[in-house]
Amino acid sequence: MVASTSLVWLLAAAYPLLNPVLAQTITVDGEAVPADESNIAPAFDVEGAPISDPLPEEEFQLTDAILANLTDLELSNVSLFYFDDGAPAEQKRSLLNLLKCKTFPGDLFYPTKLVWQVFNLLTGGALIETVPIGAVCYEGKHYDEAKCQALLENWTLSTTHINDPTSVMSPLYQGATCQPQNAATGGTCERGGLPSYSVKATNVAQVQLAVNFARNLNLRLVVHNTGHDFLGKSTGAGALSIWTRHMNSIKVIKEYVSPSYRGPAFKLGAGVQVQDLYEAAEREGYTAVGGECRTVGVTGGYTPGGGHSPLSPIAGLGSDQVLSIDMVTPDGRFITVDERNHPDLFWAVRGGGAATWGVVISMTVKVYPKMKFSGLSWAIDTISNNISEDTFWKAVEAYWRRFPLYSDKRSYGYTYIFPMGPGQYLWTMNPWIIANATKCQVQNLVGPLLDEWAELGFPLQPEFFEYDSFYPAWRGHFPGESVGMAEVRTGSRIIPRKNWEDEALLNDTMRTLRELVQEGAPLIHYNINAAAPDGTPDSAANPAWRDALMFIITGLSWAPDASPEEVKDVNERVTHDVMARLKAITPGGGGYGNEGDVMDPEFGQSFFGSNYERLYALKKKIDPLGVFYAPTAVGSEDWYISGQEDWLTRQTGRLCRK
Repeated sequence: MVASTSLVWLLAAAYPLLNPVLAQTITVDGEAVPADESNIAPAFDVEGAPISDPLPEEEFQLTDAILANLTDLELSNVSLFYFDDGAPAEQKRSLLNLLKCKTFPGDLFYPTKLVWQVFNLLTGGALIETVPIGAVCYEGKHYDEAKCQALLENWTLSTTHINDPTSVMSPLYQGATCQPQNAATGGTCERGGLPSYSVKATNVAQVQLAVNFARNLNLRLVVHNTGHDFLGKSTGAGALSIWTRHMNSIKVIKEYVSPSYRGPAFKLGAGVQVQDLYEAAEREGYTAVGGECRTVGVTGGYTPGGGHSPLSPIAGLGSDQVLSIDMVTPDGRFITVDERNHPDLFWAVRGGGAATWGVVISMTVKVYPKMKFSGLSWAIDTISNNISEDTFWKAVEAYWRRFPLYSDKRSYGYTYIFPMGPGQYLWTMNPWIIANATKCQVQNLVGPLLDEWAELGFPLQPEFFEYDSFYPAWRGHFPGESVGMAEVRTGSRIIPRKNWEDEALLNDTMRTLRELVQEGAPLIHYNINAAAPDGTPDSAANPAWRDALMFIITGLSWAPDASPEEVKDVNERVTHDVMARLKAITPGGGGYGNEGDVMDPEFGQSFFGSNYERLYALKKKIDPLGVFYAPTAVGSEDWYISGQEDWLTRQTGRLCRK
């Protein structure tokens, strides 16, 4: 016998909120039957209410109609999968306020194996118990010599991690447990800060199940897309994780009409990566706005965090492209958010931070006509070219001083300076690119700089290029990203135009940047402007982006065998020395939350600026139970991770209210 679809709610009857014992049978038409896959239909067997232009992953939803069928069943407690509506929510709020910490493995009320098994049935077999990706290198049931060797050979590639439900590209915040390279030298393999379970989400109903389950059982909940996360936002010990990477549909909309926009658009599933977006745009005859890194999830952390882009000088931030958002909110509801519907959330999700407001299922974004892109790239080191340190810095500063001119030409320069030893450096341009410009126009713009370099004796010969569209320029000139480092901490800062309008401040700015590199900090920096295009609806994106001329990412590292004292010293220097000096030259300014300092004591000001007070008030209204938490996210100051040092918060302990 197969139970009706309404019986997907059997778990709520079999597992009352404050009872850790789950019955192994359910009652159907007065008859006790086993609780297994033979009589439990997945929660998405019933199609939800239609929405406009739905993607395949949006066709199946959890609805009140399904919950209403429970009245015909002999169920003792159905609250486990209920939406958070009305008076029951207030009662839960009062209860959860007494529970200081999220329910953790080993706690009395943490779900049993059988509870997880039934939850797996309800999601249609989408639940995954976490096994660290590096377990294939450690003795035990997961050991696999061939897989281990392949993992070691590809560990620093982002593609290695996006195919795993919980692996993160910055393992520092997960505790760097079960690192494959440590297996041969006495390392151990534990979950550390990885979630206990993950739901491989392919439809809305599965996400709603996970949100309601976590909220009603006071479980920690995290949202994980591609693992392209530098602050530990997409991982957490003992948590239930929603893995959104496989909701990756793309729909072309020839003409989208909203109060502020009429034109072509793409509807993007949550798992669409930058490379997917750019390939689709090229194929369909458009230009789309995304990041420079191939495996970043476009609608995941990237867009809610603001999202800087090679297209920012002509189109603004990634968040400025958003026309509509389909998402599951903390109460478990699936809603559409746009200029007319839920305008506060429409404002907040566009730049107000990831893993804060709910789970994005899809976003509809603007796209633009194909256009020409031209630019240049280079790589030069002082050792092989016999360049003195003084000449090198004069050449760099000659470039920096021209940032206002280049920005006015809608220029985007993406460059690294790496220290290679005392007085020695590598400088790469990765690339410098301008939309709607010919190679000849770029050469004319850059000509005076090259002339000045020639006079300095700086022997740089750049490679110029020209393409008829963005995709081949991006494929040919933007580098891949090396990931998987557990011994590095980074931070970021946006440097405004006003720093170029005051000669003394400009000199101080260039001196500070130069000294950081001379002291061993690599300098990733951009000549970028991200002003919102005319007519763009107001958003929560950091106002510091709007008059930017330069964006800095820097940090420090330590040796794998560094002592605890040495690791602490490096981490404290990042926050209280490196970032403090960058703040000193940008008073009242900001940084980029997706690539910021996780220990920034003024993270609200740094990552959200003047928007923070409004965002915090909205967070309390939208998510009063604290279903969604992430480090440096809005409202994160109300929480802490147990057992952490005051100089670095990893996601390896239980999440507790202050």
